[in-house]
Amino acid sequence: MITIKTDAEIALMRESGRITKEVLDLLGSKIKVGMTTKDLDKIAYDYITSCGASPSFLGYSGYPASICVSIDDMVVHGIPSDDDYIKDGQIVSVDVGVEFNGWQGDATRTFMVGNVSEEKRKLVKVTEECFFNAVKNLRDGTPLGDIGYYVQSHAEANGFSVVRALVGHGIGKDMHEDPSVPNYGKKGTGIRLKKGMALAIEPMINEGVYQVDFMSDGWGVRTRDRKPSAHYENTVVITDNGVEILTL
Repeated sequence: MITIKTDAEIALMRESGRITKEVLDLLGSKIKVGMTTKDLDKIAYDYITSCGASPSFLGYSGYPASICVSIDDMVVHGIPSDDDYIKDGQIVSVDVGVEFNGWQGDATRTFMVGNVSEEKRKLVKVTEECFFNAVKNLRDGTPLGDIGYYVQSHAEANGFSVVRALVGHGIGKDMHEDPSVPNYGKKGTGIRLKKGMALAIEPMINEGVYQVDFMSDGWGVRTRDRKPSAHYENTVVITDNGVEILTL
């Protein structure tokens, strides 16, 4: 069931979104060669809890960490580890979820560490552009399929592919709510967006093929051809004339 958020509920989501943004800003300032992905997880946990909030992912369906850290060909859901060291030239996607006063915030950034190749830099840049290419066209009454259309068209115009096995989602009191928000599709199709709908829009863009493999740990998802993938996500609310981005 799709829920429409009231102005008071959106105000509460702004707070969880603000903390989510602040965590990602902090991690972006700290990430460097030689850190472990577990180091990033601890920084995130400490900051989130210092704000009186909770890491949404910790314990979610048994997930063992506060954030997801996915390096290079890991598309999503990489589990932080003391054994995974961040290396020069890698791209590192960090997905953060925050619950504050019963409401959720969800966002992802892909960070470039050290001497990153031009192709990886282009991938990260285009993935972020895919998000903004989609949201600039959204408002009350827009068909849901337009999101996927604008993401897919921009990614493929730049020679990249769009992951199909994973999608964005509604968000509110629960991290994952209706509707599902694919990053591919046809313009003019799907339900009509309504003012007050909150969505986590999250392009996942691959350098190579769009197909992915699910890892034996039950969480990690890698590109099938093991080429790099980038991820960019924000929580947004539909307004009369556009969107409000709560995690930016």
